[in-house]
Amino acid sequence: MDSSVGIITGIAKAFSEGGVWMFAILGVQIASIAIIAERVYVLFLQKSKDQKGIAKMFEDDIRNGRIDKAVNKARGLSRSQPIAAVILAGTQAAQDMGGREEIQAKMDEILAFENSKLERRTGFLSMLGNVGTLLGLLGTIVGLIQAFAAVANLNAVEKSVTLTKGVALAMNTTAYGLIMAIPALVMYAVLMNRTNHLQEDLNQAAFKVFNWLSFNYQAIPSRPSRPNKSV
Repeated sequence: MDSSVGIITGIAKAFSEGGVWMFAILGVQIASIAIIAERVYVLFLQKSKDQKGIAKMFEDDIRNGRIDKAVNKARGLSRSQPIAAVILAGTQAAQDMGGREEIQAKMDEILAFENSKLERRTGFLSMLGNVGTLLGLLGTIVGLIQAFAAVANLNAVEKSVTLTKGVALAMNTTAYGLIMAIPALVMYAVLMNRTNHLQEDLNQAAFKVFNWLSFNYQAIPSRPSRPNKSV
């Protein structure tokens, strides 16, 4: 109990000494935590990494020409799985008697959209980490300016007080800026790695589905060769 009270007291003291810059860094930290929580839920809990396994459920229906059944099955899939929308676009295009180019165009359109959804907001973590560091650095500069001003312009009694406040402002904002930035940048790398794996799995699954849909089209028969005319 005493240790927790001491920690809270120390944090309150650091914030009072750090001034407005500490609260600015706190706002950036809250934003980064919100993004991390939302992205962890979406990328690790909501999105499956086995999109190829989900696509495998459609192979028999597509290969055997049961496109209507594949469309209905795709509609029944959870919208949280990105491959569902891609398969639905491709099978509906095939159901409407679209050619290979039309099927590919429809699937590529939805695939690009689903890939962009996987990347949403993650890039802000890198920016917020840099902003937190820069805010800490700005607080450091302001604190040092106050400290040097105390040395240059104030009398001996006021000099020590202002010098102490300036150094405390510089150190607290620097430390808090780094405390905020390091987890944000680490989680940015973790989330981007997860996003890349999900996108690779999704792209491979979509490519398999497109190949299965392409099997519904017979190859153009080759023309019979003409007999060579004797010279």
